Amino acid sequence: MSLIVQKYGGTSVGSIERIQNVADKVMAARRQGHEVVVVVSAMSGETDRLLGLARSIRSNIDGRELDVLLSTGEQVTIALLAMALEAKGCPARSYTGAQVQILTDSAHNKARIRDIDGARVRRDLADGKVVVVAGFQGVDELGNITTLGRGGSDTTAVALAAALKADECQIFTDVDGVYTTDPRVVPKARRLSRITFEEMLEMASLGSKVLQIRAVEFAGKYNVPLRVLSSFQEGEGTLITFEEESMEQALISGIAFNQNEAQLTVAGVPDQPGVAYRLLGAVADANIEVDMIVQNVGADGTTDFTFTVHRNDFEKALGIVRSRAEALGARQVTGDDKIVKISIVGVGMRSHAGIASKMFEALAAEGINIRMISTSEIKISVVVDEKYLELGVRALHDAFELEHAQSGK
Repeated sequence: MSLIVQKYGGTSVGSIERIQNVADKVMAARRQGHEVVVVVSAMSGETDRLLGLARSIRSNIDGRELDVLLSTGEQVTIALLAMALEAKGCPARSYTGAQVQILTDSAHNKARIRDIDGARVRRDLADGKVVVVAGFQGVDELGNITTLGRGGSDTTAVALAAALKADECQIFTDVDGVYTTDPRVVPKARRLSRITFEEMLEMASLGSKVLQIRAVEFAGKYNVPLRVLSSFQEGEGTLITFEEESMEQALISGIAFNQNEAQLTVAGVPDQPGVAYRLLGAVADANIEVDMIVQNVGADGTTDFTFTVHRNDFEKALGIVRSRAEALGARQVTGDDKIVKISIVGVGMRSHAGIASKMFEALAAEGINIRMISTSEIKISVVVDEKYLELGVRALHDAFELEHAQSGK
């Protein structure tokens, strides 16, 4: 008998009918001989409703009290799902994060899991019950309720799977797996049967929204096989696991893109030690994350810095950089928030040459100018004008023939 952890998101439990559907899926897994732990999110729209209630009282919300409020969304869902299972003749028991003892740090609204006491869950499984656990929440060492931030239910599911040494963690969502790229941009995008943790981490960090990066990091760290499945249709989904040495990897597994990018350039900065820190350190001190960085050294003893930040931080970062650049005697500061980052990802890049040149050739053939380039062992990212997003993604998808199944994928 194998143990699986299933996670269902807000849309999957968005109504009583859908909760009944989840109960049927859980029971189907039980009939296949599995022990099942279920992690659920709040019903879709519930978190926003609770936030609205809080903001109607005050704009500056205390983090502790907000966690107390937001955690109630999952409490409703776990109780309803346990009731649905019991009504169908399946023994079930629901637990909040605190009851399971999902121990976190004390960073309200963005807590990190430190430990999970799986004893209570194991006892119920041994008694033949399905255990239903609230995602997104835990408790700190002082007994305060905490929440895990965006994607917290995915992280809860993976952490539980790791603590219980589950055979697989299944993430049920509104898509039926991980695709070579967003099917809304490229209709012929293909669902991948499997992808490595390393590739999925890159895809998640580069804009793919199928899984939250924290959950993938956790799964990779504790070697928890992840499978992405649809709540609304049958299928094998996409298995996320470690790279197998015997498996010949495809050159490129997928194309990710991020529309939330903005670019800043500081031209004519003195080329001397400490200048980069004085510019970018001030940005970091303002809690603004810098993504891609390019430095060009000129013949006149000056250098140009170009870097990207999240589009929401553009105006704030621009103001900081302008004040610093003036003190450094820079020639000019420019910015542009109409850019996008397009990335190709694949572990096959490690053993094949010419991937970058093929990428650049495909973009050039469509008249797309590349502003910035960043590479790692298994990814190449470029920054281009926002208007070329769909054209660029489609051109690359065609160039690497991602609509066709490749060896190992």
